[in-house]
Amino acid sequence: MATGTDERQTVRKRGLAPLLASTGVTVTGDGIFAAAAPLLAASLTRNPVAVSAVSAAGYAAWFLVGLPAGALVDRWHRRAVMITADLARFVVLGVLALLLVTGHATVGLLIVAVFLVGVGACFFEPAAQAAVPAVVGRDKSALSRANGKVWALDTFGRSLAGPPIGAALFAAVAALPFGLDAVSFLVSAVLLIGLPAGRAKSAATEPILPAVRNGVRYLVRSAELRTLSLGMAAYNFGYNVAFATLVLFAEDILHLGNIGYGALVATAAVGGIVGGWLGPRVGQRMSARRVYAVALLAQGGAWALMLFGNPWVAGVALAVVGIASTTVSVVGGSARQLLTPDNMLGRVTAATRLLGIGSAGIGAMVGGAIAHAGTLHTPLIVAPILLAVLSVVFGLRSSTT
Repeated sequence: MATGTDERQTVRKRGLAPLLASTGVTVTGDGIFAAAAPLLAASLTRNPVAVSAVSAAGYAAWFLVGLPAGALVDRWHRRAVMITADLARFVVLGVLALLLVTGHATVGLLIVAVFLVGVGACFFEPAAQAAVPAVVGRDKSALSRANGKVWALDTFGRSLAGPPIGAALFAAVAALPFGLDAVSFLVSAVLLIGLPAGRAKSAATEPILPAVRNGVRYLVRSAELRTLSLGMAAYNFGYNVAFATLVLFAEDILHLGNIGYGALVATAAVGGIVGGWLGPRVGQRMSARRVYAVALLAQGGAWALMLFGNPWVAGVALAVVGIASTTVSVVGGSARQLLTPDNMLGRVTAATRLLGIGSAGIGAMVGGAIAHAGTLHTPLIVAPILLAVLSVVFGLRSSTT
């Protein structure tokens, strides 16, 4: 006879399966969209400001909607939030594909579509992160394993499988990648029907702005959560200092063409999949603070290897970066879920995501400025030094998370 514990574990496994299936489908669609949107923008206009606005629209959604969305996620049924976000994005991308077929698409409409898809992500991603502990429980080992699977799927779909599919489909018929991405959101919504309905125990009567403030205040006042958020921001900042001008380094120094550069970046995705397997194991043996310290140092060392100017060495280096990136995502995400009450998870996740986007953007601008002031080698010199210093800071004392 099955015990109560066995039954709960079976329910949790069944609950995780639709979440993983939904993740695999949607992130592959995200990768398709990420490749096709700038290609469409470039085909509609040669104005660099307009083209860059297409990429910026997705980030703008997080800055304008991210925190309120996190507060709403904490008071609504999370499965309903995820399904609604998927269906809304299905409609947006379906309309965009139809506009392309009929010849009525414009760069302005594309910017609006990217922004609305970003708004959907502002609701979906905090709800999905909050759903993981609701499904698998708050055991550290179970959370780490679940997050390892989520991030491995995310890396595979968003970085490895999706972009080449999106580029190839766009080259065939411009509307195809957007139509396929729309279908991916519809499939995800259907899959999520199997996810247990979960609702945070948050006061629905609390006004949005005070709810947002309370969430940010909780994050800032928690030493452990603050450390995790700063670790993620430091990692993203250093990464983007080096990565912002990597395409130019690959072309001018490594002498790689478009296909070669795509293959180079793909090595990071392969490393990320390995990191999804490695992360839960590392998280059982090391504190989150120590993991960040090691990952920061590993990332810095990898960027330094790029200075050899050898494409094969560069591929190995980017694979190391991919391993480190997914490992800190798994360990950091699991620790954040353990440290955050269920009724705060949406807000804390949204605030952390916002910090990550901001630090990445600043890092990219700094990397570009450094390369402009020096050479294409300069960001790959500055980033390892910066990351080494940050690694020492995080390694000075360990955390109990």
